[in-house]
Amino acid sequence: MLPNVPDQPTTATDLTAATRADPRSAARAVEHAVTRAAQEQARLNAFITIIDAAASATDRPVEGPLAGVPVVVKDNICVAGTRTTAASRMLADFVPPYTATVVERLEAAGAVVVAKANLDEFGMGSTNENSAFGPVVNPLANDRVAGGSSGGSAAAVAAGVVPLALGTDTGGSVRLPAAFCGVIGFKPTYGALSRYGVISYASSLDQVGVMARSVADVRLAFDVMRGPDPRDATSRSVGGTAGKASRIGVITELAGHGMSDDALASLEQAKERFTGLGYEVVEVSLPSSAHAVAAYYVIATAEASSNLARYDGMSYGGRVGANAAGQEDVMTATRGSLFGREVKRRILLGSFALSAGYYDAYYGRAMRVRSLLSRELAAAHAGCDLLLSPTATGEAYGLGEKLTDPIAMYVGDVATCLANLAGLPAISLPCGTGGSGLPLGVQLLGAAGSDDTLLAVASSFASA
Repeated sequence: MLPNVPDQPTTATDLTAATRADPRSAARAVEHAVTRAAQEQARLNAFITIIDAAASATDRPVEGPLAGVPVVVKDNICVAGTRTTAASRMLADFVPPYTATVVERLEAAGAVVVAKANLDEFGMGSTNENSAFGPVVNPLANDRVAGGSSGGSAAAVAAGVVPLALGTDTGGSVRLPAAFCGVIGFKPTYGALSRYGVISYASSLDQVGVMARSVADVRLAFDVMRGPDPRDATSRSVGGTAGKASRIGVITELAGHGMSDDALASLEQAKERFTGLGYEVVEVSLPSSAHAVAAYYVIATAEASSNLARYDGMSYGGRVGANAAGQEDVMTATRGSLFGREVKRRILLGSFALSAGYYDAYYGRAMRVRSLLSRELAAAHAGCDLLLSPTATGEAYGLGEKLTDPIAMYVGDVATCLANLAGLPAISLPCGTGGSGLPLGVQLLGAAGSDDTLLAVASSFASA
């Protein structure tokens, strides 16, 4: 059961209506969110920076579609004048002079950023335990992880601090914590939301995503942020009108791949609900999905090794060592001291995959698998409007459970990484509980550009 927020509207839609009726309620809503964030921080460690933002509420348009709505932003998304760390010692003192496009658009619509959320360092992790600022605790169980890498954002929504939060999703980093915390997590089609002002992990996979407690709030935020941005060449117009959907395809291979009995029971519950709503539910096959996690981690780490090369102790980020020691020694000391273990592991993996003599065997082969998976997904969508699977392999992991076995953490992305490899929209929806009483989630995966159809179907499912 999600915590209730006393004496305060719990949805963005309600908060906006309250602000339009009484503009003073915007400042009250923001003050309430900041107070709640401070209260929950000691319990959850969900935030890296809490912003005294009540005054900002009076500067926002009261007629905007998000007027008076406090939001939390993952701390790898830049907000001008506010420390943005990517949960790394490398960027512990970085204060950007610019704001990410997605945040600019939220603020122009009346929203107010009240906190920067904790995350796995540079977005690298599925448990939110790989943070220089400590792990995020699941609001529903203090011995469980919130999921990663956007665990702080998911925890903020689940704990009732804010109705909306932004995360980033490289292989499931919005959807997985949403499933673990019992909220909704939406990753749009690649390019639907600008990545300008987002600190890169793996550029061909990264996408800003939205977390909320209702699909209506997800849609509201998405509509405000979507669209081309001249500062991001990969951004584009996507959809705008929901199409009719009648057939849901269940990915048969994802009934295996380490899915727990709880996850499979959640999937059966979702199938029954869709059938009850009048959808035809059929089985579809993605033969190459068995190779998705391996391909994803080769590609993601290769891109990470390139993106993070800029943090060399000379041009970007922190520095360890004196100039007199020379560039090589400073670079070695800086990267060795300021990057965490998981980041260093992924940089090493990616550098190896791109190295001479191994490029074709690893990176080249992973890219071929990526193309094959994209074709298989396109074929599946030709016969089905949306594809259905569990979001995660089961309930939220125990704190520390995956730290000694990173491969076990990686395979938890088996369902979610498909959307990132193919650039497709996907959403995680709460669906049942596991044996410990913790929430489970199911994932709906749409064809490229079908974001509005996906959200319409998700809304009908969530309301049933």
